[in-house]
Amino acid sequence: MPIAHPDSRAYRALAAVVRPILFALSRRRWSGGEHIPQTAGCIIVANHATYLDALTFAHFVWDNGRAPRILAKSSLFRIPVLGAILRATGMIPVYRNSSEASKAIDEAVIAIADGLCVAIFPEGTLTREPDLWPMAGRTGAARLALATRAPVVPIAQWGAQNILARYGKLLKPFPRKTVTVRAGAPVDLGDLYDRPRDTVVLREATERMMTAITALLEDIRGESAPAERFDMRKSAGATRKEGS
Repeated sequence: MPIAHPDSRAYRALAAVVRPILFALSRRRWSGGEHIPQTAGCIIVANHATYLDALTFAHFVWDNGRAPRILAKSSLFRIPVLGAILRATGMIPVYRNSSEASKAIDEAVIAIADGLCVAIFPEGTLTREPDLWPMAGRTGAARLALATRAPVVPIAQWGAQNILARYGKLLKPFPRKTVTVRAGAPVDLGDLYDRPRDTVVLREATERMMTAITALLEDIRGESAPAERFDMRKSAGATRKEGS
């Protein structure tokens, strides 16, 4: 499978710097790249357990022929140097809880219409699940999928957290750790396309994505995820009740 070769010089330059670093940090166990469309617009969704897995995820997608445009929280774009890199490589800022919240989806719809690959972490942030299983997702990826009807490819990844722990600040590069990334067949959302995009439909589409990601991760880890998916909103509500 040829690696990506986007028009963006900035993206190619960034990849030329980052890929050798990731090669040095990890042993790669990759599979399922054949599920990633090579030409048409598509959506790729993945679990998120450590800040480093944004890079290992992008590395996998890049080395399977696509240059992902990742939806990332807008605060990252305000960080000196990093923000300039994100803008230069066409990443898409997500403005949470603001009047501009829908702008990310609008930009992603345009990118997909232009034949690009858009990547999203449906959980919206690092998982809060104690054992790093995928938690309940937000509906942004579902909104994008139903608006574009583009293929949604699920990806599970595991191992990057051994290099950089969840919320960690120090890398543990030695000895080299194995990072497993696996893509699965596109999530079937066809029966939802013509239904009203209400809360029920959006949550159903989101749950199908998270179920596909979780199944891939169960296979990688060789164990079963908890029967009930961790939901950060429910957890926050329970905490508020306890404190009242």
